[in-house]
This record gives sequence, C-alpha cells and structure tokens, in this order.
Amino acid sequence: MDIYDTFTKGYHKLPTEHNVVRIYVCGVTVYDRSHIGHARTIIVFDVLHRFLNSKGVSTCLVQNFTDVDDKIINRARIEGIDPIELAKKYIQLYFEDFHALNVAEANLYPRVTEHISEIVQVISGLLEKNYAYISTNGVYFRVKSFAKYGSLSKKSTEQLEAGSRVEVDSSKEDPLDFALWKFHSDYPTFTSPWGNGRPGWHIECSAMVLKYLGESIEIHGGGNDLIFPHHENEIAQSESYTGKKFARIWMHVGMVTINSEKMSKSLGNIVPINEALQKWGPNVIRLFCLSVRYTKPLDYKDSLLKEAAQKWKQIEVCVWELEDWKGGSSNNKGRLLNSCASTSRLFNRAMENNLDTPSAIREFMKFVNEFVNSVTADDLDEEIASKAKLTIHTILNMLGLKIASVNPEDRNQIESMVKLREKLRKERKFKEADSIRLELAKEYSVELLDHKYRTTWLKSECTSF
Repeated sequence: MDIYDTFTKGYHKLPTEHNVVRIYVCGVTVYDRSHIGHARTIIVFDVLHRFLNSKGVSTCLVQNFTDVDDKIINRARIEGIDPIELAKKYIQLYFEDFHALNVAEANLYPRVTEHISEIVQVISGLLEKNYAYISTNGVYFRVKSFAKYGSLSKKSTEQLEAGSRVEVDSSKEDPLDFALWKFHSDYPTFTSPWGNGRPGWHIECSAMVLKYLGESIEIHGGGNDLIFPHHENEIAQSESYTGKKFARIWMHVGMVTINSEKMSKSLGNIVPINEALQKWGPNVIRLFCLSVRYTKPLDYKDSLLKEAAQKWKQIEVCVWELEDWKGGSSNNKGRLLNSCASTSRLFNRAMENNLDTPSAIREFMKFVNEFVNSVTADDLDEEIASKAKLTIHTILNMLGLKIASVNPEDRNQIESMVKLREKLRKERKFKEADSIRLELAKEYSVELLDHKYRTTWLKSECTSF
C-alpha cells in the first residue's frame, strides 16, 4: 500500500516488516462537542485501520485525549464545574458521537492526566541532554539545538523568526523555544521536579507514543492543521530524546471548510457531529467525509451531502433487494460473476493507492447500480446473488458503512403489513394500501419497492433533508 508522507512530500510503501503497523492519531482537546472536522480525520484513520485489518495486516491504533488544557479550564469556569469533570463529560460525548458514526474502537485512548510521570520522564531526559532548560515560567525546548527543525512543515528557523507564529515570553532564551512544562499555581496542577504546573501541549503526545508504541512508529497522523507547530515540535523533542526517527510516515487529513473557511471552534463556524447525525445519519456523513482525497480540503455544503445521501439510498436498495432475492436464473451469469471479482480488485487497487476512497467508492457504485438493474430485471440466480452480497458486505465493512438492522418482532410485523398491502392492491383498495405504506414509513422508516409480481421493502437510514 502506498501512502503520501507529508515529511518527504512523496509516496512510500507502508512499512510492515515489524508484523504490526503502529498508528498514532492526535485526538481532540475535550472542552466542547466534536465537530465534522474532527469526524473526517477520525473516519479516514478508521477506514485505514479497517482496510489494513481486512487484508490481514495487524495494526495497533492509539488515539489520545488532551484532557488538561487552558481551553478546558476556561470552559470549566464558564460552566461552573471542575475542569477534570468537564473533560470527562466531553470524552463521554465523544464516544457517543463516534459510536453513532460506526467508528471502530482504537486499541488505546490514553489521556494526558494519566501520563504525567511519563511526561516528566521525557522532559528530564531532554534536560539531561541539554535540549531543554528551566526558566522562571517553566521548562522549554531549545529549538535551535535540533538541526532538522522545520523539516516537516518546510519552514526554516529564519522564516519562523520573521513570521513569528511564536508565543511571547521574555523568560525564554529564544522566541522560537516552546514549552515542555509550564509553572502554574491555579488548579489543576501536577507535581514535577522543577515545580508545580501543567505539561505543554506537544510533549504529551511524544510521551504517550513512546510508552505505547515505541521509539519509532510506522504512521503518525492527524489533521493538517497540526503539521505546525504540534507535529514539528513532536519530531524535535522525540528525536532529540531517543536519537531515532520518530515516524516513518506522516499522514495528514485536509480540513473541512464552510464557504472555503476552516471549520473550527475558535471561528464559531462548527457543525457538531450530533447535529449532523440528526440531519443526515451516520452513513451519509461517512460517505461525505470520504468523497474527496483525504489530503484535500472538503467543503461542508448541502449539495455534497445530498449526493452522498443519494449514493447511500442506492446502496440500501441494492442490499435489501439482494437480501429478499428468492432465486431465479440469469442470462448474464458470466458477466455478473466477473463484475464481483473485478469490483473487488479495482476497489482494493484504489484503496492501496494512498487510500483513494473517491475512486474506490466510484467503482463500488458502478457495481451497486449494475446489480439493482439486474434485480429489477429478474436477471439473477442464487450463486450470483450470494457472491454479490459477499462483495457488497465486504466493501461496506471496509468503509465502515452499516445497513440498518431490524429486530425479529418488527420484521414479522413489517412483513405482515406488506402482505396485507399486496392483498389490498390486488383487490384495488388503493387508498387502504397507501395508508399501510405511510404507516410503515412513519413507524418503522420502511420504504416499499414495488415490482411487477412482488413487493420488497427496506429499512432506510432516517434523514430529514
């Protein structure tokens, strides 16, 4: 599998010589509900995780939570609750949102507050090696002690000094130096050999990668807004501490925008995941997030979401029609069987090409439309239907798409109502038959598909667009 590496700006074969692909994804700072920008990043890595596992590649996926931060503390003051409790609340809401999006669980979800001793250990090592120093305000990393600083973001120290996206602190030796530990007296604080305080943002991820994945990992990723300063600083402090290459591949996901402007809490233009779920449903959101190459920006607009909704409707129709298939014959057996094999091959080829989900989904949708047409024309036999179902469900699982389920009691009731409607239609009691159709839609989110000699049904993902 080829993956684009932000560090080298080139494509590299995914390293698998260690028999496990270790992936670290920078998670969210939990001071508010997660939004669609977060969803896209997490969904991309979820699909990578699913795809690799489906091909027999073992993965260890670690995704952290930043649960102590100035933003959390400020929000807690506004809400009048303990900052630690606020973080716990939003972590719980995070899991609710991403469970609803059918995101498979990572192997680990470490939290900063649970890893203070590991953070202190790394900072101590950097001090011993003279990569860091203690000032009146905290412990800082000496940026110019790391010769490769700027290699990820392609920013030289001269450019950084001129552009100055740098925190002003007169106690620092150099304006570019960044905090590893900041002294604080206000709650919450943690003890360290240098004084009470809180860890800097960047050091937390280095410490957790080192603890759970080792000194050098296969993939480190997140949104591309983390390239600088967060990931740049992670490289500097991690490689200074270990003397080893921190990550083989740096994988970054493009931003979700609204009117071409980055979606972010600070700009106040976010779309919370729970609101998007209520309007569009999980599968539509996933298809939307995968609709362009993950490295590119994605604009959140109704037209693109409606396109995703139309695709999902076609997929639903195909799956439920095949599930209801009762047998028959085909005049195009060879072509349809070949379509199952070629679709799997082309889908996998696209995914292996830097997770090209737009091309993979395009091949899948050709297959879906072909089989909807075959079902409509009664041009299927049992073998074809079986292989088509296997192909579809394999691809759905890799993309994290999930067909709505129906419990046995509801299924029996729905099928009884469908049979009654068919009887009423034969008796030309169309008004009564139509009332059953409306009741099925309202009570069970069921849509009916009328064919010449039969009626099938599907449980549709509920949307309100």
